[in-house]
Amino acid sequence: MISFQLSEEQIALKDMVRKFAEKEISPVAGKFDESSEFPREVITKAWELGIMNCAIPSKFGGLGLSVMDDVIINEELGAGCLGMGTSICVNNLALYPILFGGTDAQIEEFCGPFLKEPKLASFCLTEPGSGSDAGSLSTLAKEEGDHFVLNGSKMWITNAGHADLFTVFATVDKGLKTKGIICLAVPANLPGIHLGKHENKLGQRASDTRGITFESVKVPKKNLIGKIGEGFKIALKTLDHTRPSISAGAVGAARAAMEHSIKYAKERKQFNQPIASFQAIQFMLADMATSIEAGRLLCYQAAYHLDQGQYEKGNFASAHAKRFSADMAMDVATNAVQIFGGYGYTKEYPVEKIMRDVKLVQIYEGTSQIQRVVIARHLLNT
Repeated sequence: MISFQLSEEQIALKDMVRKFAEKEISPVAGKFDESSEFPREVITKAWELGIMNCAIPSKFGGLGLSVMDDVIINEELGAGCLGMGTSICVNNLALYPILFGGTDAQIEEFCGPFLKEPKLASFCLTEPGSGSDAGSLSTLAKEEGDHFVLNGSKMWITNAGHADLFTVFATVDKGLKTKGIICLAVPANLPGIHLGKHENKLGQRASDTRGITFESVKVPKKNLIGKIGEGFKIALKTLDHTRPSISAGAVGAARAAMEHSIKYAKERKQFNQPIASFQAIQFMLADMATSIEAGRLLCYQAAYHLDQGQYEKGNFASAHAKRFSADMAMDVATNAVQIFGGYGYTKEYPVEKIMRDVKLVQIYEGTSQIQRVVIARHLLNT
């Protein structure tokens, strides 16, 4: 039987995170966007609330929340500010590879500290020369005694300037292509790690984004997650599990844009009546609402398959959710700016920020074009 009803616990979770976003995120979203400062205090409060690192299983001291729970959390954070939501939730992206490929001892060693204090981790896959083609990465991990010696660069790494741990994907031999890729848990304080400049981005400016260079960094072999050659599979499984949540953040941002548009349309008058009385505006709002509902349902469907262990269906559904929700949020935000008219183009009103923020969802964690490739492969392989 199909049910669209959240459990009592999930409803309580949704309400809790919504209140947190309304109290702690929305009031300062414009400030952090303008300054591009890192919202450390907000992140600490999110950790204290228990909405970070939520995928760590209960047997290791975590909450062991489901993908569906993470989707619920991300929609509410995205409604508050996508940049801060990204900074808060990227730990799941960085820790999932360890949870999927690591031993119990590795999970306790590398994930355990994140439950004790508000630490941050970064997922390091993308490189200056390999974005969508992640399988062609060049960062080299050479075996030397009881260490891997890491050399190479990563790009567009979220929270890099504030992370305590990097989950790094490298190759032992580029000639092996994806079969040579490994995953390493790399403490951020190891000698030879050099951080790039804080990127001055169009949107999601509260999120810290940098490049990282690894210069003869010695990583103990005990930090190898999984086996040699399993890194690419671990990376893909991770992205399948985080894409529904990223998509839900876009749904939340779109929802906020619609809510701002409804409020403004009721207040703004032209020709002696609120613009909400004009059918042109009503149709724009109606289309927004339908698109947001569709995006949310796709996120829920993807989360359901993954939580049921149906990874093939989850991969397909995650691609649908990411592609549709990212593009949908951009359309909704753009139309919100249109409803606000000239005012929407200024920083005095929040919709221009939402438009800048959601653009990134069409790019990171697999572009909208790559999601179409994934969808098409599923269709053509059936």
